[in-house]
Amino acid sequence: MRDSSNPVMRGVVRDNQPAPYAGFGQAIPGAQQGAMMTGQQANPYLQDSQTQNYAPATAQGQLTVDDVVVKTGITLGVLIAVAIATYAVIATRADEAAQAAFAMPFLLVGAIGGLIMVLIASFGRKQDNPAIVLSYAALEGLFVGAISFVFANLTVGDNVSAGAMIGQAVLGTIGVFIGMLVVYKVGAIRVTPRFTRMLMAGMVGVIVLALGNFVLSLFGVNMGLYSGGPIAIIFSLVCIALAAFSFLVDFDAADRLVKAGAPSRAAWGIALGLTVTLVWLYVEILRLLSYLNSD
Repeated sequence: MRDSSNPVMRGVVRDNQPAPYAGFGQAIPGAQQGAMMTGQQANPYLQDSQTQNYAPATAQGQLTVDDVVVKTGITLGVLIAVAIATYAVIATRADEAAQAAFAMPFLLVGAIGGLIMVLIASFGRKQDNPAIVLSYAALEGLFVGAISFVFANLTVGDNVSAGAMIGQAVLGTIGVFIGMLVVYKVGAIRVTPRFTRMLMAGMVGVIVLALGNFVLSLFGVNMGLYSGGPIAIIFSLVCIALAAFSFLVDFDAADRLVKAGAPSRAAWGIALGLTVTLVWLYVEILRLLSYLNSD
């Protein structure tokens, strides 16, 4: 089975993989015993969390593309609404110093809270819990609203329109998403185990560089990853490319779940995984634009 480079999406596939279905690994314990008792193959997707028995295939409904679209739309809707409200609240401060100081709590609470929600979803196997997903969306909205204000208003020249810059980042994110969806649908790039391993290796490399830059900055050493110079621009472009290619693996994981007849609740996990990648891509595009428009 191919693992997704997105830890949330990987968990969704892991927790919703069927018994002997091509490409989805081994059977879930108990599925074969259920099949022997009923005379037919049990559906391991529909395991009752209380009785640990398998419900009929129609008990929960199977995952569809419409489920994914609706749940992703709801998740993004919550995130965008909170982000807009956060941006507006920060903008009410009188001067840039006050705005920067006011934005920092929103940014930290949103970033740390969103990370905690992702960790709970990934390691607590709660990717399909709508409360977890929508909590992540609300917290990430705080982060997105705050960092959008900082990048578009406090790190660029006075002649740069904040609205135009944020609009460019949004359009860029949508364009990349649609472009990668088309690439996936036409099969221009195949999602193979080797492709996934290479993507994961690239992401690990980016994380190691970012952590190394943070540690060295504590000792007064600047690697230039976020300085706005040529190295920072290259690093940002690499991050944008990795986020874009991550969509292919996410689409593949979602596609396989739909085809395998996963329960409809898996749509929440897919929505969470896609939202994580979308936020990453948006922030990196916005960061790059702030470099290009800085004084």
